[in-house]
Amino acid sequence: MQNPKTHDALFKWLITSFTEDFFKHYFPDITVGKYRFIDKEFISKYEALKESLKDDLFLIMEVEIEDTLHEVVIQIEHMSRKEDVSMRIYEYMCYAWLLKKLPVWSIVIYTDESFWRKPVSDTFWYGFSSKMNKQFCHFDVIKVKSEKSADLIEKHSLMCKLLALKADDKNTDREKLVYEIYKTSDKMAEQMDNDKKLLVEQWVNAYNNIQPESIERIKKEVKMSFAATTISEHIWNEGELKGELKGQIKILEELYQSAILTQEQFETMITPLKKQLQDIQSQSDSNQ
Repeated sequence: MQNPKTHDALFKWLITSFTEDFFKHYFPDITVGKYRFIDKEFISKYEALKESLKDDLFLIMEVEIEDTLHEVVIQIEHMSRKEDVSMRIYEYMCYAWLLKKLPVWSIVIYTDESFWRKPVSDTFWYGFSSKMNKQFCHFDVIKVKSEKSADLIEKHSLMCKLLALKADDKNTDREKLVYEIYKTSDKMAEQMDNDKKLLVEQWVNAYNNIQPESIERIKKEVKMSFAATTISEHIWNEGELKGELKGQIKILEELYQSAILTQEQFETMITPLKKQLQDIQSQSDSNQ
């Protein structure tokens, strides 16, 4: 298996792998403390949403804001085309509040390739009163294409360098972008776990827009030391470290829970592994 199921999954993977960098880059004036992701809990509680959220990035986390003891639920949605989603954001915000009874911070990330003349709405009119008149729900909108690839690639953050492949690359050499990503990744290799290494490879494969020969040349130039380049290789390598079959099964479960694998992909890959493990256990029991 070469790639995760959708571009949504790649962006979800990026945010969950570089959470601190994400908030530091887009919201530098906000101090984010401890956090945990709760999207699986959310979807499992609201069964009716499963179908509507199936193809969406809907990532929810609890987080401390500004070093205070209260928590905020952060709702993040990814959009690959320009569309006014203000009504849906408000609807999901209400669901998130019902689940956790905590304030909700909603963020929409647009990664479409177009250059907008007019921005999409970042508010939704949800209420009215005699004193306040119209009452609006406000949310943050991030447009990746509004940033310059040349600026992002100069950032220290590896996440920013990866986003450079989706930003405005006018007058930018895309081979240079890929070179800088791989160069930085190789320098940071000892600081990154295999999940992040795999993300880098999957991200570059999805968004590089240069010839495969150029990719291989760049890897040789920066002396890439990454071992796993596909999900299958990653599962195998991590499984070796964590105890072969049981380790591979655990990695598959983690990838599925992170929405990197579809249920169909997950079942296809895990069924033979579970059968092997069951056969080994049965053989062991019969020998005792």
